[in-house]
Amino acid sequence: MADHHEASVTLPSDPAYVSAARTHVLTVLTEWGLPADSEAADTVRLIISELVTNAVQHTQGHSPTFTVSMTLDQDERLRLGVTDSHPRWPRRLPAAVQEDNGRGMAIVRWLTAEQGGRFTVVPTQEGGKTVRVDLPWPATIGG
Repeated sequence: MADHHEASVTLPSDPAYVSAARTHVLTVLTEWGLPADSEAADTVRLIISELVTNAVQHTQGHSPTFTVSMTLDQDERLRLGVTDSHPRWPRRLPAAVQEDNGRGMAIVRWLTAEQGGRFTVVPTQEGGKTVRVDLPWPATIGG
């Protein structure tokens, strides 16, 4: 495998495109050698699903699109990012609100930490942000 791989897709900020983002990620992971039915692929798919859903739900009307980016460096680290043009960063919701929803970012943070990864939010030059997760490449993710 090459030392560096990159892939990205830009989609409309519409709930109908969350599944397209998941499909794109799964296709890329498979091309990069990770079996689609592996626990590691399931973990990445869930992380992307939560990040994209969060971007769509909380930027509607303020970010017409979102971009899912993936980078694999030297077969060691997988970087996932979801970028939108809304300036508001993800935040934890009060416990009362979380009873029905609002757990997506907590799930992402937990899965990332469990895999020995890192969760960050980075501002874009255009005033939006990229919510990013760095994970070890499959020898360790997914157990």
